[in-house]
Amino acid sequence: MNGKMTWITKFLKNPKIPAKNRWLILFLFGLLILVIAMPVSDPKSTKTESGESRSTERTTQDAYAATVERKLTSMLSDIEGAGKVKVMITLSSSSEKVVEKDVETDKEEGRTTMREETVYSDDSGQGQVPYVTKELSPDIEGVVVIAEGGEKPVVVQNITEAVQALFGVESHKIKVVKMKQ
Repeated sequence: MNGKMTWITKFLKNPKIPAKNRWLILFLFGLLILVIAMPVSDPKSTKTESGESRSTERTTQDAYAATVERKLTSMLSDIEGAGKVKVMITLSSSSEKVVEKDVETDKEEGRTTMREETVYSDDSGQGQVPYVTKELSPDIEGVVVIAEGGEKPVVVQNITEAVQALFGVESHKIKVVKMKQ
């Protein structure tokens, strides 16, 4: 410890460096030591948090797909000749929330400047939360239907047209096959 104090004492008494600069350098050196010694966030906890949000998003997507599959299965099984039906749906994206934005337009000297600001609502317990105007459902990428009557062209056409009408999916992304006995 005594060796360190002599170094600092020698530095503070150095006539080559002006007094106020010596104190400034000493202060910056101390600040550097403080920054180096500060704890940093654990990379594992950051991965866990982002992983949790991804898993929550994936769970929400899976729940949405399962609900749509259940409803579609119920509807398609009522088509004449379809018989027992199983459905699988794949999603191309997750749901999307559209937030409200205030748009200000300034016209000055032939220039138009637009500025957007997100509108927030005060939610008890969570503080300010963006005001969501609508939530868009995930896009459906493809549909596979396994039906007892999947070998009959009329049934295949009716199922394909029903799926197209409900989801706007192109016919080449819909596959109807016969269920094994």
